[in-house]
Amino acid sequence: MFSKEVTILNATGLHARPASMFVQEAGKYKSEINVIKDGKKINAKSIMGIMAGGISKDTVVTVEADGEDEEQAVNALVELIESKFGEE
Repeated sequence: MFSKEVTILNATGLHARPASMFVQEAGKYKSEINVIKDGKKINAKSIMGIMAGGISKDTVVTVEADGEDEEQAVNALVELIESKFGEE
């Protein structure tokens, strides 16, 4: 299990386009990946889960992965969040 805490920086949070990019990136990895917000685990590979998670700007979430490529997966997803999904 590998995890990192990260703050959502882009203006729209994890909605629509950023959520789609996040889920696509998560789907590239074999590990089980979750986003933890307020103690609730959300499957990072589920567009509906991510969209329904209400993850807005300035929300602090934990990205965790468990599996053979867990470290790569978490680092790539945290990098995507920190780049503001290329929005700004």
